[in-house]
Amino acid sequence: MKNYNELLKIDSENMFEVLKNFPQQIKDAIDIGKKIKPDFKINTNKIIILGMGGSAIGGDLLKSYSEYTNGADHLSINVYRKYDIPETIDENTFVIASSYSGGTEETINAFKQAIMKTKNIVIITTGGELGKLGIDNNIQVINIPSGLMPRCALGYSFFVMLYVMMNFGLFKTEAIKITDNAIEELINVIEDKSAEFSNYEKLNSAIAIAEKIEGKIPIIYSSIERFDAVNLRWRCQIQENSKNLAFGNYLPEMNHNEINAFSYPSDLVRKSSVLFLRDNEDNPRVKIRFNALKELLKNKIDIMEIEGNGKHLLTRMFEVIYLGDWVSYYLSLINSVDPTPIPLISKLKTLLSQK
Repeated sequence: MKNYNELLKIDSENMFEVLKNFPQQIKDAIDIGKKIKPDFKINTNKIIILGMGGSAIGGDLLKSYSEYTNGADHLSINVYRKYDIPETIDENTFVIASSYSGGTEETINAFKQAIMKTKNIVIITTGGELGKLGIDNNIQVINIPSGLMPRCALGYSFFVMLYVMMNFGLFKTEAIKITDNAIEELINVIEDKSAEFSNYEKLNSAIAIAEKIEGKIPIIYSSIERFDAVNLRWRCQIQENSKNLAFGNYLPEMNHNEINAFSYPSDLVRKSSVLFLRDNEDNPRVKIRFNALKELLKNKIDIMEIEGNGKHLLTRMFEVIYLGDWVSYYLSLINSVDPTPIPLISKLKTLLSQK
């Protein structure tokens, strides 16, 4: 095992403490969520979430969770990572504009179009231009704490949005009860995992995975059901924190095309590693497909299997997400890169501002 006491010096902005304190962030987000008082009444099943990057992933998770939770599975939730909104948005659509910084140009542009279509809008932000636009247009603004990178503020971007669903009456009573029970379990699990993953003097599972994928391109597979957003979160965190290429896909679709791709380029196949993000509620046929895929690929590429143990879906989603966040952190140290700065994204924003 590597000397992480020494490697932690790379972490100039102390992302270690941000990750370690994630259980408290969840609690703080829940406190904010519980205090949300709707400014208007809405009776619809059509939800649109506007956002990009770390501010959009909360919407992806909300969509995945709602779709497989009784009492919330009637909702049609779509996340738009675009400058423009679709013509299908109308006065009966409920829109959530999520931008941690409040300065995301795609979200601001989409919001300006949305207010021409519906007044059923809520903004989740730390302020910025989006927050100001909300105030100027008499749109309800839910303020969350600033000072984090958007990708490190998942507790705020998801759980505040989750309570918007519950407080606005979009979740039925059954879904609220399931969610309340899940949150109680989730906090206990994430607190235990925080203690485990932050103890870098032991070979915890996050360090073990990070060291196993060192020098490789992780390819992440999950079911398209339930864990699609968890899969995306893993890839994004490895890409941003570790500055490491990461790709992925979903079962069963990858069985119809990508399964054939593990031959060439042969040198890249050897430099890749497959991670299965599995769930005990995966479709029975998908479970069989995972096992068959493992058998077919075991002599071609390294395979790791990861699964949450919580009773509730929401717990398992965040258990696996939290593991992935720590994997990306330790991989950044192994790669000798500071996890917080994102220099290419910053340079891209500078270039775009000149156009």
